[in-house]
Amino acid sequence: MNRTPLIVVLAAATALLLGGCAAPLSSDPGDPVGTWGDAEAQNTPFLVVDAGGTISGSDGCNRLSGTWSQEGDTVTFDQTASTLMACDGVDLWLSAARSATVDGDTLTVSNDTNEKIGTLTRTR
Repeated sequence: MNRTPLIVVLAAATALLLGGCAAPLSSDPGDPVGTWGDAEAQNTPFLVVDAGGTISGSDGCNRLSGTWSQEGDTVTFDQTASTLMACDGVDLWLSAARSATVDGDTLTVSNDTNEKIGTLTRTR
């Protein structure tokens, strides 16, 4: 009895199962919904992109809020507002966010002139 086909099928099934264990946090690599950055860390930027079309977060000093929409691979932030506190030693780059792209678990943020100003890693 030739067991080669059975071994090949079992090996392929094992590879598929193990490959699923390494999946990113989001099933859709272009899906912006989630928490980007560490919301628990002090003086660090984070952004929460809600499935309902709203954003909230902090640039590390000021609270941010607004709405978002997505067309293709570009996420656009609209109606953004932030508090205006002065904080020493904090880079406030996230407050200039106007758009972003998602590549796996990395959110690359751009300003109003489409210049890349920073990245955040998906944490949830």
